[in-house]
Amino acid sequence: MPLNHYVCPRQQHFRTLIPMARKFFRKYLPSHETVRQNRFVALFGDRLQHHNLWHLHRRSVAGGVAAGLFAGLIPGSNPVQFFFAALFAIMFRVNLPVAVATTLYSNPFTIVPIYIAAHAIGEHVIGNGAKGNLPQSELHLMDKNISEWVPALIDWMVLQGKPLLAGLLLLALLLSFIGYFVVRGGWRLYAVYAWRKRAKRQR
Repeated sequence: MPLNHYVCPRQQHFRTLIPMARKFFRKYLPSHETVRQNRFVALFGDRLQHHNLWHLHRRSVAGGVAAGLFAGLIPGSNPVQFFFAALFAIMFRVNLPVAVATTLYSNPFTIVPIYIAAHAIGEHVIGNGAKGNLPQSELHLMDKNISEWVPALIDWMVLQGKPLLAGLLLLALLLSFIGYFVVRGGWRLYAVYAWRKRAKRQR
């Protein structure tokens, strides 16, 4: 056998374990058609055809989680965050269903503590002295065209003040960074665990 075609037994075992991880993610992810039919995601049209957006492997899943964690902190409802998650997935060629599904960590049950934490981070970083003062104003994007989203987001951020703006950005970056490497590390650990478990069975 030519040397460049040789695959050591351990590498071969890892390759056979990859479908296990893919099966785990497919079980909990929305289907391709469900994601494509979302009216906010469907705006990207033919750009959704790129195969990298639908592949499940360590880099694409980790990147999708990072994109979703960042998009989940963009002010607005979940459909708006779906749009930005899809945008980031297309930009970085990572798994789109993973990115969209991950945004759901930001929801009516978690958004208040998330924003309080973001505001606290912003205060700590820029130190404006307005401790614990989180201004209240709602952001409505569902009744606006896409071209109106950016001005509406900017106006909302200005009303909330610099601490929240800085805190959301920093928290989004931090969560994305942590999420990316946790998924990559977890994927690797799962492969090692499954490989060792299979190796014991074969003894």
